[in-house]
Amino acid sequence: MSLKIKALKIYQVDAFTNKAFHGNPAGVCILEESIEDEVMLAIASEMNLSETAFLSPEKNNFVKNSNVFSLRWFTPEVEVSMCGHATLAASAVLFEEFHVQSDEIIYVTKSGKLTARKEENKIVLDFPLDTPVFDGFPINKKLLEAVGISEYKNIFLGENTKKLVIHLKNHDEVSKLNPNFELMKQLDVSGIKGLAVTAGIEGDYDFISRYFNPWDGINEDPVTGSVHTLLASYWCEILGKNHLSAYQASKRGGELMLRLKKDKRLEIIGDFIITLKGEIYI
Repeated sequence: MSLKIKALKIYQVDAFTNKAFHGNPAGVCILEESIEDEVMLAIASEMNLSETAFLSPEKNNFVKNSNVFSLRWFTPEVEVSMCGHATLAASAVLFEEFHVQSDEIIYVTKSGKLTARKEENKIVLDFPLDTPVFDGFPINKKLLEAVGISEYKNIFLGENTKKLVIHLKNHDEVSKLNPNFELMKQLDVSGIKGLAVTAGIEGDYDFISRYFNPWDGINEDPVTGSVHTLLASYWCEILGKNHLSAYQASKRGGELMLRLKKDKRLEIIGDFIITLKGEIYI
């Protein structure tokens, strides 16, 4: 008895970089018909990247004049409600490989409507801006110890993303931080969906950051678009400017341009490189 095998188009894209093997690699899987959630999770686990995006057209076929797509994101362990770098990667595939003719791509997601467009050789994402909450949540001292933090300038939680951000004294502390991920995973962090550290920096960037989420199977994410919806809100208030340049100081590193809009939205702008394309069989 022969098994019916499906071949799905799949890509790997390095996001928020113009150099191959830098930035944050994301998988992009094209679904011309629906598949079960557990199969998507299995594919994401097989890709073993921080996130794999799953794209399907709302009108059930990939044609050049389609510009509305369902978009979901999976880590190797769980589905997540928002992912910036995998959205940028998905947009790169649609514009470069499927030659979407529309100036704007609309995504239907669990975080509402998101959009993307090309601006010269970059992708511009339109995401909801998050709001920092500075009190009303417990500060887990054991978590701070596991991350390696004894002192900080500020700490806050994203109202919508529920990401915890810790503002350290200087950028050297951000770069040198060496968290104990195994200890972090043992702690009860209910109400928190990932942890970022940040600091201001002089030079080409306004601030730097790093992002850790071992609870979702990502010890350190190379470049994290979603946490910048919170970081942008925080740093724009501190610096008194609406256009920011950010660097995520992971081993691979990545650059993001951030532009605040008047309607509590944020444009996240980045480069991309498509490094791999082929088929995955299920």
